[in-house]
Amino acid sequence: MPEGREILRATGVVAASTFLSRVLGLLRDVVISGVFGAGTATDAFFVAFAIPNFFRRLLGEGSLTVSFVPVYTHYLTKEPKEAKRVIHVVATAVLLLLLSLTALGVLLAPWLVKIQVFGWRGKEALPLAVTLTRLCFPYLFFISLVALSMGVLNAHGHFAAPALAPCLLNLCLIASALLLAPHLTPSIASLAWGVLLGGVLQLLLQAPFLRAKGVTFRVDLDLRHPALKEIGKLMVPMVAGIAVFQINQIVNRFLASFLPHGSISYLYYADRLFELPLGLFAVAMGVAVLPSFSRHVALGRWEDLGKDVNLSLRAILFLSIPAMVGIIVLRVPLIHLFFQHGAFGPRDTLLTAQALLCYSLSIWAYGGIQVMSRAFYALRDAKTPVKVAAGAAVLNLGFGLLLMHPLKHAG
Repeated sequence: MPEGREILRATGVVAASTFLSRVLGLLRDVVISGVFGAGTATDAFFVAFAIPNFFRRLLGEGSLTVSFVPVYTHYLTKEPKEAKRVIHVVATAVLLLLLSLTALGVLLAPWLVKIQVFGWRGKEALPLAVTLTRLCFPYLFFISLVALSMGVLNAHGHFAAPALAPCLLNLCLIASALLLAPHLTPSIASLAWGVLLGGVLQLLLQAPFLRAKGVTFRVDLDLRHPALKEIGKLMVPMVAGIAVFQINQIVNRFLASFLPHGSISYLYYADRLFELPLGLFAVAMGVAVLPSFSRHVALGRWEDLGKDVNLSLRAILFLSIPAMVGIIVLRVPLIHLFFQHGAFGPRDTLLTAQALLCYSLSIWAYGGIQVMSRAFYALRDAKTPVKVAAGAAVLNLGFGLLLMHPLKHAG
């Protein structure tokens, strides 16, 4: 199958899987907003869940998957026998790293929380957020192994199972809020247990598909393997670039912590709707194009690479610009439909809509970033995206400080 068609086919598979996940994600947020509303408890949970999520995006599909796919694809294309050993070496190194990080995260939870919400000094949400962080943090261990499995399966042309995995997390959170919350004190802790169970189930989902591809995992302590070094060279600048992007989110929560309670929740709920078109179109395209771009580079097909980059950019802009306009126009009805239930009132809807308006203006740009960054990663150039992300982070901080007082959380 020509690479252009393969990209579109893979994008369709990922988009369909992501659509189901996003629908369940919206249902999850409807349940959370209805059961818990927007206040101290939800602020504490969103901060707690954001911490392992930060490291997941730093070390998971954001960098591990993206750096693994080009290197592993090269071995699959040129040295298929050695490709199996590459999996063993990388899996061993990742396991050792994750065990260390998880232990440190649980131990350093109070400091990890305070960095994000410095404005919460003396408030009851602070110790609650620390407790929830310690419950949520082991999620990082399981979800990062899912990210490695995703890289392996994507390189073999299988996209559905990794894309469907988040559905299990959403189902666990829904079940936890509805069934477990009434039996726990504080009830918000049910969501943290749901996060942990969701991570375990996502990893278990990948196992049969990996076996079907003939993939096995064995301990291999050859940490000097050239593939591991190559992945490390790509991953370090990728981690830096993703860290810069994620720091934008930390900056937003940090600034919002100085604003009235509920501000962090308004940003969270707005971000959920903002990410809906990104997940359906932009992220799906980014996942789908990387193996194809990497094959073009491995085989020296530079003209084909350029054609597929242009095709992907046109496709993502064609989809993301109408989505941006639609969300801007319908932001209040959408928030009312999905979130204004139970403890989430009309005032919460209007305040969330203010944040969503500002977020939505950048949908087309984030879509283009997903394609262009994958082109650089396929070329094994991870430094250029880092430089661009660093400039964007400086602008985010500057405008955030400038606008937080006149526009509050929308700034």
